[in-house]
Amino acid sequence: SALPEKKMIFKGLTANKEDMNKLMLTPLIHCPLPGGSALITFEEAEVAQRIIEMKEHTVELSCGELEELDQCRVRVQAVPMDILLPSALEIRLTQSSRSILVSDLPRLDISKEALLDKLELFFSKTKNGGSEVESREFLEDSYQVVLTFTQYGVAEPLIEKGYIQVPIGKEKYKIKISPCMTGDISNLQLQPSRCPRTVLLLGIPDVLSVDSMRDALEIHFQKASRGGGEVDALAYVPAGRTAMAVFVED
Repeated sequence: SALPEKKMIFKGLTANKEDMNKLMLTPLIHCPLPGGSALITFEEAEVAQRIIEMKEHTVELSCGELEELDQCRVRVQAVPMDILLPSALEIRLTQSSRSILVSDLPRLDISKEALLDKLELFFSKTKNGGSEVESREFLEDSYQVVLTFTQYGVAEPLIEKGYIQVPIGKEKYKIKISPCMTGDISNLQLQPSRCPRTVLLLGIPDVLSVDSMRDALEIHFQKASRGGGEVDALAYVPAGRTAMAVFVED
């Protein structure tokens, strides 16, 4: 407030949206499932809501494995599937002083180990601005490589270049050199979220094989006359066992 007002005009360069650094947060929720339960995901959210509102369902077991008539039906409870999703996330970023991030790598018909060998060989030579490589790591999800040098002062000049021509096989490829950032979560806030198309079924007795019970549940909940609809996925956990369900962004 003590400074005089001054009009300013920005004359910098604007970057394309594709060239901007991005931080994408993709939820990957792991949730344990108890024995005697099943997860069923419908194609329509309205069907899942209808099944939950009905609460109790009588499922016929017409699989030919049971002889007594009073055991040919089971009652299961339908409840909503609630999970915790991050609502706020703060990450403290630190730039590694001895590592570089190598990206824009060509997708060649060679193994990942062979690609790592060629990159390590190139960046271990001083004439290429490199030094002895201490470790290397291939990032599967982004098709990038992290190279860590044994000496300090090697990574920064390479990062300043931005791009470098690297011979791989008979060709040379222009690859990108970026800082290698590591992050620690400093603040994480979670909020409950309900899966709109998925229903949790509880109280399923262990009276059929896994495949037969899965088939019986799918047949029952596909029928519109019983409030069901088209089933997208179904997972069944027999009594006495446990399983881990993985939820991804819809």
